[in-house]
Amino acid sequence: MKSDGKILIVDDEEGIAFSLKLLLKRHYKVVTTENNPFHIPRLISQRNPDIVILDMNFSRGRTDGSEGLHWLMKIKEIDPSIQVLMVTAYSDVSTAVETLKSGATDFIEKPWRNEKLVATVKSAFELRSTLSKVKSLTDQNQLLNKTLDEPFSEMIGTSPQMHDIYKTIDKVSMTDAHVLIMGENGTGKELIARAIHRKSRRQDQVFIPVDLGAIAETLFESELFGHKRGAFTDAYEDRIGRFEVANKGTIFLDEIGNVSLPLQSKLLHVLQHNKARPVGSSKEIDLDTRIICATNMPLYDMVEENTFRQDLLYRINTVEINVPPLRERKGDIPLLVDHFMAQLKQKYNKPNIALHPQTLSKLEAYFWPGNIRELRHLMERAVILADGDIITPHEVIAPQSRHKNKTFSLNLEELERKSVHKALEIHQGNITKAAKDLGITRAALYRRIEKFDIN
Repeated sequence: MKSDGKILIVDDEEGIAFSLKLLLKRHYKVVTTENNPFHIPRLISQRNPDIVILDMNFSRGRTDGSEGLHWLMKIKEIDPSIQVLMVTAYSDVSTAVETLKSGATDFIEKPWRNEKLVATVKSAFELRSTLSKVKSLTDQNQLLNKTLDEPFSEMIGTSPQMHDIYKTIDKVSMTDAHVLIMGENGTGKELIARAIHRKSRRQDQVFIPVDLGAIAETLFESELFGHKRGAFTDAYEDRIGRFEVANKGTIFLDEIGNVSLPLQSKLLHVLQHNKARPVGSSKEIDLDTRIICATNMPLYDMVEENTFRQDLLYRINTVEINVPPLRERKGDIPLLVDHFMAQLKQKYNKPNIALHPQTLSKLEAYFWPGNIRELRHLMERAVILADGDIITPHEVIAPQSRHKNKTFSLNLEELERKSVHKALEIHQGNITKAAKDLGITRAALYRRIEKFDIN
């Protein structure tokens, strides 16, 4: 089956041009020949070729290849994505090599072997296809970044606390300083990390998020630093780690408080030396990676308890950003609700749905243990289940509805104690499920159980 690729052959020797066309027509649907190189601009405009096969010399007596180099540069000026294959005699191979430095994809020696020539053309098509995909992905990434960069994108809030965070992001973004983001689950720590990356000099490189809490301890080194084939059971091939994938870009290490002490030591080595050793390898890989960490755990308390290395804490928090819980910036709730409603109206095709004023008041009065993530989840559920176009107070869930006949306390510690107790009661003492419902880690839940002396 013939390929849809389009080839333009430019050679002043009609016999060579015809032979090339005869050979390549077996494999490609569109093959055009031209003897006069001055027609190249017009033919590119009319035919839009994927590949140009270009002779090195056109004028009688010329053998220095300068004409071919001139037209190569002209083609690349018109359309840099066109792959150019230079046709050269064996004695001019050194000159052909010079054209590679100027943008040619490869060269074809005269006389050629048909199999090798067809393979060379095929490789050029594959390269053009790959470059086209890369450009498409790059354009998409730039467009996405442009959209996301509009005043902190998903980061919604005008409270003083959020303005302080915006200022810190602006200051730290253009440096390579390590950043530690601390805050409860659901407060938007990853959004802050992404904002730092998008405003940095590495914005055109990758951003790799890693949930350290979800990586099994036995796979930690392999996942982060990679491994060589045969390094351990089931290591059937080489694999690069997350740090190497993030090279030149940013790696976001979420839930860093969940890393065990032995693995903290290995992570510290990478941060100190900017090198990583894949499992089973004798060589270290040089790294140039911006590191942003996040946690909802009290790292300073953990240092005192000898469960987190002090030297690692100093290494990761050159700049520290503390994200306030939603209950401490309730003035931002109307803005967040408007933002989520705009998204959900479109997602569920409910353009007329809106909140009753008393519903918003109820949302503002809630404690929000799950923070912004919980608000987003609650709004989505309310939009889906709403009976009409107005979301009434009884269609959202708040603590008052569970304690109608009790006095509602605003004491934060008491609310936290009650939330922990209620979650354990609902899940019949299952720590994993209760922690997930509360939006905290198992370790954080154990500390609260001990703090509040809950049996």
